[in-house]
Amino acid sequence: MENEVKLTKLARCAGCGAKVGAGVLAQLLEGIRVREDPNLLVGFDKSDDASVYKVSDDLALVQTVDFFPPIADDPYLFGQIAATNALSDVYAMGGEPKLALNLMCVPENMPREAVHQMLRGGYDKVYEAGCLITGGHSIFDEEPKYGLAVTGFVHPDRILTNSGARPGDVLLLTKPLGVGILTTAYKGGLLSPEEMEPVYRLMTTLNKAARDVMVRFPVHACTDVTGFSLMGHLLEMVQGSGVQAVVHTAEVDVLAGAAEMAKMGVLPEGMYRNRSFAGPSVDPGSVPLHTQDILFDPQTAGGLLMAADPSCAEELLAALSACVPSARRIGEVLGIGGEARILLR
Repeated sequence: MENEVKLTKLARCAGCGAKVGAGVLAQLLEGIRVREDPNLLVGFDKSDDASVYKVSDDLALVQTVDFFPPIADDPYLFGQIAATNALSDVYAMGGEPKLALNLMCVPENMPREAVHQMLRGGYDKVYEAGCLITGGHSIFDEEPKYGLAVTGFVHPDRILTNSGARPGDVLLLTKPLGVGILTTAYKGGLLSPEEMEPVYRLMTTLNKAARDVMVRFPVHACTDVTGFSLMGHLLEMVQGSGVQAVVHTAEVDVLAGAAEMAKMGVLPEGMYRNRSFAGPSVDPGSVPLHTQDILFDPQTAGGLLMAADPSCAEELLAALSACVPSARRIGEVLGIGGEARILLR
């Protein structure tokens, strides 16, 4: 779709690549008092995807918020991507999104139709998820930004966190990597709109199907792979779980063209922030630098990373293969056996 406004030209950073780095974020939160509440099952002190609050023996609320600057020029497409990304945190906790609130920043001179299309994209994707938008908040800003605050439901005994991985678990990933690299290349004029179509299709694919399959199996931990990259989110998982992990890099699916761009040094700024945070905990072995860069690449609306019981891993992988963009077995969880928390092989 052609539009009068090119949204990515209005923003310095794109999508989840605009996130504050995990290391900086940890410093900003340091020393903030965490209040105790027995019904708060997951809070911000856990570095998890969303908070979870127990309402009754059968119901807990999952709450999250996510918004960012444009990662696509088309306003409707950008709205879809932002909504897909925001909903993902609820799916990662094993929950079902139920209510959402719009969060929007727009320049005063942004065309009314462009704003309308951005909101419509968000609405359409939220309704696809079986969720309702019930209001929101908007302000004027020099750069456009859009996202959602989302509330979901989950049974208190069926919450999936990023800190339950066990030695022997199998690591599964449901979308390919390379989104940050390819969107950076496109913004630099190195890719055509046609070459970006698979990337946009990936970023507008809900993690609903992955979640619906996942909850039928003994999965011990889950997180979605977004701005902190596969390495950053996996590091949070292994640290929270008190384990180590090995990643078989040849098994990690990568979007077409991402490896070539990484070899050329076409990398988003967020990749360097992610490497600074997670790199010291990663043993790269003999893995080529451009492959490492892809593993540190910030994703937008990325897939679910699951730590599944080995007894069900193959059955789960087969079930996922029928309904997600890319079901791959990418590694295993180990017991602590050295200084590095993630081993690349």
